[in-house]
Amino acid sequence: MKTLEQCLQERILIIDGAMGTMIQRHRLTEQDYRGERFASWHTDVKGNNDLLSITQPAIIRGIHQQYLEAGADIIETNTFSSTRIAQADYDMQPLAYELNVASASVARSAADEYTTRNPDKPRFVAGAIGPLNKTLSLSPDVNNPGYRAVTFDEVAAAYSEQIKGLVDGGVDVLLVETIFDTLNAKAAIYAAKKYFRDTRQKELPIMISGTITDASGRTLSGQTLEAFYISVSHAKPLSVGLNCALGATEMRSHIEELSQIASCYTSAYPNAGLPNAFGEYDEQPHETAHIIEEWAQEGFVNIVGGCCGTTPDHIKHIADYVKDFAPRRLPVLETALA
Repeated sequence: MKTLEQCLQERILIIDGAMGTMIQRHRLTEQDYRGERFASWHTDVKGNNDLLSITQPAIIRGIHQQYLEAGADIIETNTFSSTRIAQADYDMQPLAYELNVASASVARSAADEYTTRNPDKPRFVAGAIGPLNKTLSLSPDVNNPGYRAVTFDEVAAAYSEQIKGLVDGGVDVLLVETIFDTLNAKAAIYAAKKYFRDTRQKELPIMISGTITDASGRTLSGQTLEAFYISVSHAKPLSVGLNCALGATEMRSHIEELSQIASCYTSAYPNAGLPNAFGEYDEQPHETAHIIEEWAQEGFVNIVGGCCGTTPDHIKHIADYVKDFAPRRLPVLETALA
């Protein structure tokens, strides 16, 4: 079977769309989230989407299957908040490792099913590593700029536990995504490198995806796109890209810039436009796909898909619109003299 990198050399690959948007369609209750195992849990757990990989695995597998049916080459595990730090919101810190194994196993099973059906189009599982609900670069206390709610070592330890679960569950690649604080991302990179070094396992490739938060063209922690790329390039990632916060229209100039400076593959999975007054996304599948089609035509991208508000219909349109375009060629970049 072809590797992920071999497939990237041949064509533009498709990553899946929003997990949360699809979960919302099921209109699940508190009892649905709890299942039998957590029926008497002492705090509310509705909204803990990652928990559904344990309590409602059939729903999560069904969402993966819809994206695979739409043409996704890469599906993301349902682990955006599966760290000890993020799970503290539900007092479920001890579940962090189990959540990652369960989510990775569900995604692995769905991907393998579709690969078996069509071995010429192998499907891959990306272990989703989210940005956390605590930041290393910014103080949560305006009166104490030097204060941090968490330390680098604590973040690295939380990510290390997540990475172990994802690897044990069978992912093909680690995806550090929705990065608004590069220091958090560097903790995830450090944790991944240390994990593979300590366990002497074959190192999985790392995909990195940042978030430009507004028209300033900067991350929330203040970096320009070029500064962000330089800050994470030491990881020698398989790909660097952008996701979330912006719709495809607003993301275009940043993707163009990234395509010119990145020595690795580039990825882009924007939201379905910007949210309306009710926090919902109105951009139709053909609209998102048309914009991404232009990126493919211009040679900006290697991996494309969708983030908030996107659905299997968006992914199907994107896959159809970019299938005839060659992937972005990796540039030969000048290096500094020694």
